[in-house]
Amino acid sequence: MSLIRPMTSDEVAQLIKWAGDEGWNPGLHDAQLFWDLDPEGYLALEEDGRMIGGGAIIRHGAAFGFMGLFIVEKAFRGSGLGTQLWYARRDRLLSRLRPGGTIGLDAVDAMVPFYAQGGFVPFTRHRRFQLSGGQNGVSPSHNVVPITDDLLPQLIAYDQHCFPTRRESFLTAWLRQPGAVSLACVETGQVQGFGVMRPCLTGWKIGPLFADTPVIASDLITTFQQSSAGQDIFLDIPDNNPAATPLRQTHHLQEVFGCVRMYHGPPPELDHSRIFGITTFEVG
Repeated sequence: MSLIRPMTSDEVAQLIKWAGDEGWNPGLHDAQLFWDLDPEGYLALEEDGRMIGGGAIIRHGAAFGFMGLFIVEKAFRGSGLGTQLWYARRDRLLSRLRPGGTIGLDAVDAMVPFYAQGGFVPFTRHRRFQLSGGQNGVSPSHNVVPITDDLLPQLIAYDQHCFPTRRESFLTAWLRQPGAVSLACVETGQVQGFGVMRPCLTGWKIGPLFADTPVIASDLITTFQQSSAGQDIFLDIPDNNPAATPLRQTHHLQEVFGCVRMYHGPPPELDHSRIFGITTFEVG
């Protein structure tokens, strides 16, 4: 007998493990960070007393939520149970938002028609690129520094131009997660861009990467490369920022994956020209 119910923190950790098994390469500390972001933001699919699927339904604020981490055990795919879980997640998240609120998700190409049936509309493509770590012989032209506590107010304000809601608690924890490299470009006391590179099962992921100009974004990437201990780095770039295109040549980026950002409800009004890398596919 199947049941859809809230998840526990241990089950979210299991979901992250499944994500690793699927090749999604989660961060080493994603389970705790994602749970702390919204402990009520996960639904499990249970069959005969055992969790066989789950997914995130993160409420970032009254007007914006995000669906991700949608996984069903392979043995139960195609049975219709995953469809039941997905619609239950959508409806539960809509009930947690004010009327007219927006939900985002990142869809693999094969799932775009299914999500469209559920009311989601394609917005732009997000492409995952891989680049090599280590010294690259290039020095940043701007002042790139480690993020310190005194910069947090500026970073939180900057983030609000690039993300639909204020996310002070999550962003602070994200910047401070164990093993992460968190950098900002600061000129005459003003933050002009920032990013986080977190350790993953394989190499690192940069996200977010927000900057005033492509040159500043490139300087941040260069400094991340120098801090990566030679391991591969992954970066998820949105197609709707044409200014990000030169980064592909400058840093010899190799595309390894892609998905479609879709929205249920009005697309958020963001400063897309500053978004050179999104935070995550899993929770927005």
